[in-house]
Amino acid sequence: MQTHNTARDDVLLDVRDLETHFYGEESVTRALGGISFQVMKGETLGVVGESGCGKSVTALSILRLLPMLTARTVSGEVRFHGQDLLKLSEKEMRKIRGGKIAMIFQDPMTSLNPVYTVGHQIAEAVQIHTGASRSAAMAKAEEMLRFVRIADPERRVNNYPFEMSGGMRQRAMIAMALACSPELLIADEPTTALDVTIQAQILRLIVDLKQRMGTAVVFITHDLGVVAETCQRVIVMYAGRIVEQASVTDLFARPSHPYTQALMRSVPDRRHGRRLRLPEIPGIVPSLRKPIVGCSFAPRCPFAIDICREETPVLDDVGPGHAAACWRSKEVVGA
Repeated sequence: MQTHNTARDDVLLDVRDLETHFYGEESVTRALGGISFQVMKGETLGVVGESGCGKSVTALSILRLLPMLTARTVSGEVRFHGQDLLKLSEKEMRKIRGGKIAMIFQDPMTSLNPVYTVGHQIAEAVQIHTGASRSAAMAKAEEMLRFVRIADPERRVNNYPFEMSGGMRQRAMIAMALACSPELLIADEPTTALDVTIQAQILRLIVDLKQRMGTAVVFITHDLGVVAETCQRVIVMYAGRIVEQASVTDLFARPSHPYTQALMRSVPDRRHGRRLRLPEIPGIVPSLRKPIVGCSFAPRCPFAIDICREETPVLDDVGPGHAAACWRSKEVVGA
């Protein structure tokens, strides 16, 4: 199934049939069930789905940051500029990780080292990836704090993480991620721990910096509002699989998978000045410790028929650049 009519030169990241497992003492959790997608140069791709669907595991698999003792990418390819990252040595991967591909994590307090100043940590990344001198790297750190609109960067560069507010720490994380001018930025729910006002500021900052630097962004979130405001294309994940992908405009206009429709209905609507009871999706997410037969959403889907429970649907075109993994996608649209 072809979801893009874009020339190969425009493909920055090409993920093919990626499958990642977590290993326990008595079971194997199939966190990713063979997902495929592309990120184009300079675009913002949203990855949306509820907690546990595989969004963060996808990012960690791409950057090879999975815990080595308990997790492994068992098959697939992650091609960056045509080069499969899964086949690189760890030494080669370190040159790409934090340099050409950078990541912003959910909680900066667990990502920033508490015993080093923020400036030291940004400068260290600059030195590793650019070979700059210590003084030049510290000057770059100060410049980056100013770039992400932290007031008084000359002083803040010497602050430890605990001396900064949550929003300031997240800006410092963004400064560190962008310090080496990455071609791809992966933002894993970067506003989750922040209040609403700071969330909006961080989102505007990422969009603004993306436009100024031309960096492609993969925005991982469970919030469809964030997707609508920041992304050009979106993939929807459920139980370790991609169930739909489309441009943001098409996804909101014509959701073609029952799970996507259920997500849409879960967004609060306050246009009438009152809180409405949100519909819930009956049933539970299937266990990823057992092989899933058929469509992973079938046990909870009002459209499910026998084939849905027996055969796994593949992403199939429902329109230009729009695909859904649903046996009944034509009936789902408009339902």
